[in-house]
Amino acid sequence: MEMLPMTFAAGWASGINAYATVLVLGLLGRFLGVDSVPAGLERTDVLIVMGVLCVIEFVADKVPVVDSIWDVPSTVVRPVAGAVIGALMAGASGDLWTVTLASVGGITALVSHLAKASIRLAVNSSPEPVTNISASVAGDVGVVGVTTLAVLYPVAAAVIAGVLLVAMIVLAVILARFARRGWRWVKRRWAKEAEVVQ
Repeated sequence: MEMLPMTFAAGWASGINAYATVLVLGLLGRFLGVDSVPAGLERTDVLIVMGVLCVIEFVADKVPVVDSIWDVPSTVVRPVAGAVIGALMAGASGDLWTVTLASVGGITALVSHLAKASIRLAVNSSPEPVTNISASVAGDVGVVGVTTLAVLYPVAAAVIAGVLLVAMIVLAVILARFARRGWRWVKRRWAKEAEVVQ
């Protein structure tokens, strides 16, 4: 039954940064010998690819506008990653338990991703880069911390992920006005850059 809280916490983390979540799970499984981590995540090729993608996302996530553009394809990638992690944790046998964990992982990842993307879009409307970088670093620390905790103490990780998810949703709703302003800002910035290229 510890798979359910672990999947929920990993789903939350996947919604923030899917590549870091898979990388941390894989490293913990491989080097700490944690049985609850699916063996497929511990493979060398998976760890190398996730490490490279993690570095790319780390850089992209620190740059205003680029982070919001990066969030567009991530709207598909992050929930799928959460669902796949859940399915792998259940043994991917196609039974009801697999579907349940895949659904928990995917839906949690989607909700946390949408909340994160909304918050970051609102933050992007701020002219100074410190807020954007701070929000990104907070997300990085949260992903590593919650994912590590999910492997070691799944229930505690699920509670923390749940609190963070609710806080993110509330903050996203409060900042919705700024997010709309952020979208307009991104569009203007994108149009200016397109004019420079031409």
